[in-house]
Amino acid sequence: MTHRAPRPAARSARLAPSDLLARIRPDGYSEHGFALDVGGIEQSHVDLEDPTVIRHEYLRRIAHVVDTAAEPGAPMHVLHLGAGALTLARYVQATRSGSPQAVVEIERELPGLVTSALPLPRGTDLEVRIGDAAQELADMGADGSARSGGRGRFDVIVVDVFSGQSTPAHLTREGFFADVLGRLSERGVMAVNVGDDAGLRFFAAQARALDAATEAAGLAGVWTLADEHLVRSLDEGNLVLAAGPGLERSRGAEPEGLRERWLAGGPHPAAVLDPAETSRLISAIEEDAHGSRPAPRPR
Repeated sequence: MTHRAPRPAARSARLAPSDLLARIRPDGYSEHGFALDVGGIEQSHVDLEDPTVIRHEYLRRIAHVVDTAAEPGAPMHVLHLGAGALTLARYVQATRSGSPQAVVEIERELPGLVTSALPLPRGTDLEVRIGDAAQELADMGADGSARSGGRGRFDVIVVDVFSGQSTPAHLTREGFFADVLGRLSERGVMAVNVGDDAGLRFFAAQARALDAATEAAGLAGVWTLADEHLVRSLDEGNLVLAAGPGLERSRGAEPEGLRERWLAGGPHPAAVLDPAETSRLISAIEEDAHGSRPAPRPR
């Protein structure tokens, strides 16, 4: 648990370049929970008293992936591509105090709105960078910050990127995913949030791109974490893709151990697909969609 903070009032800001209104408001069902709405849609949730409480299911699944990168309590170097309400940055500080973190956000006004209305836990070491995720990733220094030259390495990179309510197309392609994989440490993992419509064609396209990037990097492939019903019915919702050296058997990871750990963590009902199962899911989606629907669009 963190220190008790004064209860903030609702605050808002007009974001550029999306021109959407961002608003932080009480969540309506807890004393110390707050939601971030962008364009009238809830995008993030924060519990100021206990940052380990994560309400959004896909973020809880990402948190399980984050925890794979190091032993419990051990600090990690974490990069967040996409800020939201900094829910995962708060979680990392609460569970791994002293972890150096960086966040990249294209909406200049958002991080200031979030941190002024919902202060970060004490001791949080977070560098905020404003700009395009791909460009900022390329520009980061040897320690993963803007303060030195060279090529940095991160233990965790979370990709949860939106411009307005869509994911920019260049952040869904193999080249971008290859760049992300190239910035991971030897124990590193990456997690990608993919929100999609029924049919999951956009998910399949991103998963295919990440799978190609892992193959080029000599890695085993891509894991998928999602709601079990969503995977079975190809329904709309959020799925999490995970990859990186830290998930490889050659680095000490045990596939069945990962599956059991992530399944046990929920939320339930949960589905955890290993790289072979993810590949089969991609193929099934592509076969189902062949010639029947227009090409997927980023969202």
